[in-house]
Amino acid sequence: MSRVCELTGKGRQVGNNVSHANNKTKRTFLPNLQNVTLISDSLERSVKLRVSTHGLRSVEHVGGLDNWLKKTSDDKLSPKVRKLKREIGKKQAAQPAA
Repeated sequence: MSRVCELTGKGRQVGNNVSHANNKTKRTFLPNLQNVTLISDSLERSVKLRVSTHGLRSVEHVGGLDNWLKKTSDDKLSPKVRKLKREIGKKQAAQPAA
C-alpha cells in the first residue's frame, strides 16, 4: 500500500538528517495518514479512505466530502476517489430533474 493521501495526493518527501558535526544522511518524511470513514451526503453512504490529517481538515473546512470533490481536480485524486466523484456528479445531476 503506497503512502499517499487519496484525497490530496500528498506523499513522502525526501530530505536530510543533519548531525551536530554537519554530516548529512538521507531520510524520508512520511505524511500522517489515517484510515477514516467519510460520509457522502448525496450518495447517502459512507466511504473508507486513507487520508492525511491535512486532507481531513480541508474536507471539514469546505463542508464535507461532496463539496471537497466538487472543487478538487482529478489529477490529485486516486482512481477510487475519481470513481466516487463521478458517481456523486451523476447523482447530483439526476436529483434536480427528478
